[in-house]
Amino acid sequence: MSGSRVVLGIESSCDETGAGLVRDGRLLGHAVASSMAEHSRYGGVVPEIAARAHVHAVVPVVRQALADAGLRPADIGAVAVTTGPGLSGALQVGLAAAKGYAYSLGVPLYRVHHLAGHVAVDTLEHGPLPDPAVVLIVSGGHTSLLLVRDLARDPIVHLGDTLDDAAGECFDKVARVLGLPYPGGPAIDRAARDGDPRAVAFPRPMTGPRDAPYAFSFSGLKTAAARWAERHRPGRDGQDRPGGAGPTVTLADAAASFQEAVADVLTRKAVAACRDHGVGTLVVVGGVAANSRVRALAEQRCAAAGITLRVPAPRLCTDNGAMIAAVGDLLVRSGAEPAPFDVSVDPSAPLEYALLHPGSGARATAPAPARTPA
Repeated sequence: MSGSRVVLGIESSCDETGAGLVRDGRLLGHAVASSMAEHSRYGGVVPEIAARAHVHAVVPVVRQALADAGLRPADIGAVAVTTGPGLSGALQVGLAAAKGYAYSLGVPLYRVHHLAGHVAVDTLEHGPLPDPAVVLIVSGGHTSLLLVRDLARDPIVHLGDTLDDAAGECFDKVARVLGLPYPGGPAIDRAARDGDPRAVAFPRPMTGPRDAPYAFSFSGLKTAAARWAERHRPGRDGQDRPGGAGPTVTLADAAASFQEAVADVLTRKAVAACRDHGVGTLVVVGGVAANSRVRALAEQRCAAAGITLRVPAPRLCTDNGAMIAAVGDLLVRSGAEPAPFDVSVDPSAPLEYALLHPGSGARATAPAPARTPA
């Protein structure tokens, strides 16, 4: 099955329906349809609404991606699809569509892990990943530090994961208590532009000397922000006047301070992981990688540490079909075995390999840090 093929990638794990086309590491075209506007009135994703939106969007999105690439369905040589993790009903829609395209075109089908797609999408802009690379995934439901070698063949090593609320989830919840709209990440980023990141002393969770060095926990930060919002309710002009005492603190200051706390923890741990394991490249991916402060602080700290930083363009950080096609392209070129047509979804699939298959092995554990040269 190896060789040069146009790979169609289909993504439907949450509220974006994405299709992308990749060949030999090059993005040929992609398209995304989002149902976010339908969910915003509820302050979060409603699974049933997401699934119905995918049903309506998946075929038009594939057609749009083909038109963007100047290709026909007959040009597709393989199909890759997200089968986990994600919302069960949403995943089922994408898998059904992928099976239909693969069967009707007579091409192989590959089951792809959603988070591996976030890792692979960087290769479409910056070329093959160095071996090894430290990858920081920051998305709505996942915050992880990974050690990645050959993404198509090797197990993905978890250096650390989130213990409770992921960074993106924390952004959504804090935005709500601050009175900002859903989705919270972009709303806080916009509000923070005119704020002082030092105005509110929010905690930096899991950064103490006795804490797990690469693990994350954002529930305490979320609680601190909620308590601040209860004590300091901004007025209509966005200004907070706690009893008339002290300097005025604005909503923008609170947003900037919260955003700074998240960016500080993420980048501090990611740079430490690179340094401790002797790795010279950090890749930051996922929806929160589109955050302006996370990107700026990662760039600043990597430059100071002599680490090469790779971050995809913001349009490729959020869920999209290009990232799934990127994994499928790597799998095709590595000669990976395609999936049978009776496969199903795995909504809670752990990240072990880029290729999802039944009976995968136990999660790989982190190796000992590399010795620092004398």
